[in-house]
Amino acid sequence: MSENTQNTKPVSTELQALADRLLKLDDLLISCMRCGFCLSVCPVYGATMKEADACRGKLALLDFLAHHMINDPEAVNDKLTRCLLCASCQAVCPSGVKIMDIFLHARSIVRDYLGLSSAEKLIFRGLMVRPKLFNFLLDLSAKFQGIFVREADATVGTSKAPMLSSVIGERHFPRLASTPFHSKVPSLDEAVGSSGLRVAFFPGCATDKIFPDVGEASLKALRKHGVGIVLPENLVCCGVPTLASGDVSSFNNMVRQNLAILGAEKFDYLVSPCATCASTIKELWPKMMQGYTQKEQDLVSSLSAKSIDITAFLVDVLKVSFTEKTSGGKRITYHDSCHLRKSLGVFAQPRAILKSLDGFSYVEMPEAERCCGSGGSFTIKHYDLSTNIGTRKRNNIVSVQPDTVAAACPACMMQLMDMLSQNGDAVKVRHVVELYADTL
Repeated sequence: MSENTQNTKPVSTELQALADRLLKLDDLLISCMRCGFCLSVCPVYGATMKEADACRGKLALLDFLAHHMINDPEAVNDKLTRCLLCASCQAVCPSGVKIMDIFLHARSIVRDYLGLSSAEKLIFRGLMVRPKLFNFLLDLSAKFQGIFVREADATVGTSKAPMLSSVIGERHFPRLASTPFHSKVPSLDEAVGSSGLRVAFFPGCATDKIFPDVGEASLKALRKHGVGIVLPENLVCCGVPTLASGDVSSFNNMVRQNLAILGAEKFDYLVSPCATCASTIKELWPKMMQGYTQKEQDLVSSLSAKSIDITAFLVDVLKVSFTEKTSGGKRITYHDSCHLRKSLGVFAQPRAILKSLDGFSYVEMPEAERCCGSGGSFTIKHYDLSTNIGTRKRNNIVSVQPDTVAAACPACMMQLMDMLSQNGDAVKVRHVVELYADTL
């Protein structure tokens, strides 16, 4: 036996798995030409003008991920989280680099290397994967939030919590709903009407706990057009907060819980008023099926094909006739949510609905497709940067002097409310389907 053979030690399973994941990341990175097209559309780079904050800079960092993780894993994690996952870079990439796949894969590698923080373990693995407990605690919090929360702007509908400024800063936010959607509508199993279609309704966490009116407006619109609705009990979060944080284990836990619930129902479409939920189910669930059984993979593929945003469902599937109004009225503009426009390709549909509304005059804002700066956990971890990006969006909104700004994503709605409220702008923030339901 040679000396080299004698000194060779068996590679641990964990180390081999890490090596395999790094090799997979290298395969994804190889097609990047470092052309810099991504710089022109990256909201974070636009705010800081630092190459390291742009997609190209992050991809350069990932070229030597193993080395950087060993030297300073916290710094690597910080750089990777300075990304909104808005997919603006991917949308303009001439090489077709799967940038979102790369960043999600890299975040999971770094997170597994570092481990979850105590807060992440509590939220992701202690609460979010247990919907009954999660709902109970937030319902309880809603009852006592008045102790800490004070009104910030009545027109925008925001509050602030000076006593909690050391934790949440000076942000303005909508309160937790006094009666969440899951209490108003615990479940549904309605017969198919004139449309001949039956849908499963996936409200999403923010609709459920903060904007229940969006959920009720969605049901009103679906019923108006003869759509049968099934809403199973105990649906779990779509999983995107955990996946964006690199916690693939919790993500898979949530997906599998939803698979078990939705797999027991029969429906034609999976409709959501949350652009993030719709795009996660359609785009991300199928990409994260490693270790899933064939039955689970088939169900994920089926749900992905059925997942659709509610504005696209109204326009493209139900073929509702939305005639553009020429009369005047209150001015309304629209913000394109990144997950809706860049991931799902939905942008004309919400505009068609808004332009048809009686009593409103539609006006397009500058840079309507530019990210608002929310990015889910991004606004929590990098609030100053989120505010910088959000201020640009606020400036574009007020430049057209609207009475109302519409969006089709609850997370974007919260960000817009914060930015407008902070600046004292008397502009209401509404979901597209809320405005449509008001006319029915």
